[in-house]
Amino acid sequence: MRKACMIVCILLMAVAIQAYAQQFKAGAALRVITPDPLLPVSGGVSTPKPAHTKKGDLYIRALVLENGSTRIAIVSIDNLGWPAVLGDRSRALIKDIPAENILIGATHTHSAPDAYAFPDETGKSLADMAYLDWCVTQVADAVNDAVKRLQPASLKIAVGEAKGKIAYNAYADQLYDPRCSVLQAVASSGKDKGKAIATLIDYAVHPEVIGADRGILSPDLCGPLYDRIEAKGGGMALFMNGAQGGMVTADVRLGNGKEANTWEECIRIGELLADEALRIIQEAPLQENPPISCFSRTVEFPVDSPMMRYIITKSPLKYKMAKENVVATRLNLLNIGTAQILTIPGEALPNIGYYLKRNMRTTHPFLFGLTNDAFGYILTKVDFNSFKRYEYISRTSLGEMTGEIYINEALQWLKDSPAPLAEK
Repeated sequence: MRKACMIVCILLMAVAIQAYAQQFKAGAALRVITPDPLLPVSGGVSTPKPAHTKKGDLYIRALVLENGSTRIAIVSIDNLGWPAVLGDRSRALIKDIPAENILIGATHTHSAPDAYAFPDETGKSLADMAYLDWCVTQVADAVNDAVKRLQPASLKIAVGEAKGKIAYNAYADQLYDPRCSVLQAVASSGKDKGKAIATLIDYAVHPEVIGADRGILSPDLCGPLYDRIEAKGGGMALFMNGAQGGMVTADVRLGNGKEANTWEECIRIGELLADEALRIIQEAPLQENPPISCFSRTVEFPVDSPMMRYIITKSPLKYKMAKENVVATRLNLLNIGTAQILTIPGEALPNIGYYLKRNMRTTHPFLFGLTNDAFGYILTKVDFNSFKRYEYISRTSLGEMTGEIYINEALQWLKDSPAPLAEK
């Protein structure tokens, strides 16, 4: 009898240990990366413009999620883009998460220092390499700090239309995705039980209210968004951009045909998007102990654009080529509870975003644009150089086949991979 009781106790302990081991956890941390003194800011493939003032701080924001043996990190950086050559250096400094499970994306603010190290016509770059080196360590510090802050948590996930004057497509007014995907981690035990640890907002828009030509360093609309989320009890805020290429931008239009390119307009749009995200997530049910899976694969793209080839070969960042005139990049596919997340290594046009979301196996799709790499615009071959409006984005794309390769890889991957948890 005593032996039978001991066996039962051992089995119960094993079950309890396994249940604890499979417990969902979340942790969040941030680092300020505002340069002091201020550095010139970059809004694209051009010479960075001197900055004489700042509006808000630039951040690195890291969210780490864990369940059982699976641990992932989602990192958001206030910059125009963050190439893999920088991201991989940070990954090498992070010891407790597999490199392929660390997603690093850029908010795409047009008012931050040059992280591409764009070369000019003489091959010279004005990027501050010491600043970029420092940012590399700050990314790793933020992720490592978030790991230390891991605590038992639950998730809330929702997708809905963000209403109000937030974004529009400057090329075709209504061709943009108004849906806002929101993921919120909530503490499930301890003194902070029921409080939000972090709120992640995934929405497609160019944060270029201020732009690079006004001498202002800024996170643009993302700064007020962070402040609003955090002031309203949403925990640490992260912004991950979506399929905002060609050309989904902030709606700062005035009735007289002009635009309100002011910090006040950043505040209006950032706070409105934050309020809409909190409204969308408010009634979402708690997902207890949600499962996590993270998949990655390498995809190759030909570099047909002379401009992009020049940048890749001449930048002092020493971009890596997989082979002659071919670049390789990592894509991630994540299932987190009912959410499915797919990364995009650049600025996909909104029609690509709509098509991918329609083929994702969930009602809670997330697209993380400019994540793991930032190879310019991604458009389909039927759009490439087809319209006068698309001349610039075609020129700053890797080439005509980039969109086709990406879509085909993503669709096959979505078909072959496990589906996320079904929504109840």
